[in-house]
Amino acid sequence: MPMSERAAYPGSQKFGALVWNGDIGSDFNALRQSVVSGLSMAMCGIPWWNSDIGGFFNGDTESEYFRELIVRWFQFGLFCPVMRLHGTRLKQSYYKDRYPGIICDGGGYNEIWHFGDRDYEIIKNLIELRYRLKPYILDCAERTSQTGEPIMRPMFFDFPDDEKCYTLGDQYMFGPDILFAPILDQGKTEREVYLPKGKWVRTTDKTVTVGGRTVTCKADLGEFIAFVRDGAEVLKAF
Repeated sequence: MPMSERAAYPGSQKFGALVWNGDIGSDFNALRQSVVSGLSMAMCGIPWWNSDIGGFFNGDTESEYFRELIVRWFQFGLFCPVMRLHGTRLKQSYYKDRYPGIICDGGGYNEIWHFGDRDYEIIKNLIELRYRLKPYILDCAERTSQTGEPIMRPMFFDFPDDEKCYTLGDQYMFGPDILFAPILDQGKTEREVYLPKGKWVRTTDKTVTVGGRTVTCKADLGEFIAFVRDGAEVLKAF
């Protein structure tokens, strides 16, 4: 389990604790590893999991790199069991030290309005969507509580007879009805997504695609790639 050593250990499953994937860097590599970490945790019997959105160390909130990263990470966080913004940011050029002389100095501002006007609107919409997804997430959490079924889980969990699903490490199911394929590379706005058999509805434009094949999907910075099973009630939240 990449980057999980500080957060849990063999046997942690029995405590039902919420686990995070450690203090990680603010970069796209850490974002990619976080997807692997979360899915690994799920299959180890630890369903309550999150990562520090934006990474923990060295985030420069005034850089275009970080401002792209934080949006892509928030999109990932939207489809995690717990959605949490955390991290020590580099002090901004406009930072004002309100508590000089303290022993343990803090980092820069980390509220979403410090990531630029563009990012603020995108992230605000993602947070509002998370609230609209609350009934679905609570239903998933109830099932987890009763059965141990993870909320965030590898594709083969829901499609055990599909051999292709055992080869996919960068897309996953969020509950039984949502398929999420995160953008994990700087500057990337397109990726391939495998859709298992059935009909799948793209959340952005409500187009229906017949599964059993790989499709190429586009997602500019303000968009994410997610599909919902055709007929699922949760589609109304998008």
